Amino acid sequence: MPSTPTKQQSVINPVIIPKGQHPVTFADISDNTLSVLRRLNAKGYEAYLVGGCIRDKLMGKTPKDFDVATNATPEQIKACFRNCRLIGRRFRLAHIVFGRDVIEVATFRGHHEEVNANEEENKTTVKGRKGNEVEDVLAKQDQQGQLLRDNVFGTIEEDAERRDFTFNAMYFSAKDQSIIDFANGMKSIKEKKIELIGDPATRFREDPVRMIRAIRFSAKLGMSIPAEVGKEIKELAHLLANIPPARLFEEVLKLLIGGCGLRTFHLLHEYGLFAQLFPQLSPLLVDNTCREMKLVEKVLKNTDDRINNEQRVTPAFLYAAFLWYPVEERTQLIMSESGVAHHDAFNIAVGEVLHRQTQRIMIPKRFSMPVRDIWQLQLRLPRRFGRRAYQTLSHPKFRAAYDFLLIRGEIEGGDLLELGEWWTEFQEVTPEKRKDMVADLRKQAGPPKKRKFNKKRKAN
Repeated sequence: MPSTPTKQQSVINPVIIPKGQHPVTFADISDNTLSVLRRLNAKGYEAYLVGGCIRDKLMGKTPKDFDVATNATPEQIKACFRNCRLIGRRFRLAHIVFGRDVIEVATFRGHHEEVNANEEENKTTVKGRKGNEVEDVLAKQDQQGQLLRDNVFGTIEEDAERRDFTFNAMYFSAKDQSIIDFANGMKSIKEKKIELIGDPATRFREDPVRMIRAIRFSAKLGMSIPAEVGKEIKELAHLLANIPPARLFEEVLKLLIGGCGLRTFHLLHEYGLFAQLFPQLSPLLVDNTCREMKLVEKVLKNTDDRINNEQRVTPAFLYAAFLWYPVEERTQLIMSESGVAHHDAFNIAVGEVLHRQTQRIMIPKRFSMPVRDIWQLQLRLPRRFGRRAYQTLSHPKFRAAYDFLLIRGEIEGGDLLELGEWWTEFQEVTPEKRKDMVADLRKQAGPPKKRKFNKKRKAN
């Protein structure tokens, strides 16, 4: 039977850090977040800034996202704000919308023992997908201990006990600007160590995404992962297969497009999580010198550099790079098994590889379509006779495909390197010089081959 979320032994008596003895001030908090905190307080509810924004500020980083925790229920929150929408079924939340700025407000979570023991108390009514009212439960776990419903509300003390990492159980009060540290989070921050509240195995089973979050915090904040925590991650990595692909897409974005993707990748690979996220690529990463490993590392390093220089990046490029060699391998296998032409085998492989990947991590069409374009252009880039070079150059995804070609050239060298250099020059020279470059290619290739005369076609 799955274990129910119970009081965690790691939570100690709260320590109150008064204003002036910590670096968090109103100046660090967005105006919209302060407005939400003050409105809830004015309506008689408890409301605190909680989680990552406090942690980041205490570690010398600039907070970006602001989350609020309160004792008001989702319906009570909605009654306080006209610009509020309630979301989620597994974990009900309130989003207070200020244009593009969305403040996430969560009700204090409680323990499940009492509602699990009383079937009637565990029942609730929620809105279904068609807007009709349907019966649901407040708390539910599967046989492996993963939380499928977590809508039992409680006190701030219970909420702190239910949080994952000690440094996330810190609450900032807008009333007196103090911080309440429930689980010795300050110690974890000073020691730069990932500490879970309670038993790591139990917490990871409740929500396997916590393993990913541990890796992300380690890479982003330079925090170490204790041996006992790392051991549980390796043993429970397979539980990521139970997480919905749509949720994993958002989590992987945070992992790889946060400015420290290369460090994150090495940690994911070390703890066995990368194989769960990219099962088609992982078997190809046989050692640190193989082309697949070099490609992943090069692409992630370039992505980190662009993010840290405040340049635009797209998840499509990462997925195109991560799945390129699986597509190549699958193409060769299809050709050898069925004897179809390379072009047809390639198209079949593209569909199969993307389908398998989306079963693990959902890739929205706005990204999967550019991935296909980048791959298809890898076949078109070598074909430069006549008008083909100009047509390829005008393709909307040419730049992404060209950048990918350059990286492939760096990794594999040879003809790919020369091809990348040709396209680099072709973009930079004058129109007259472009004509000369295409003409030179024709000369080097020799006269075009004569087509075979088809007697049957002539007779018809």
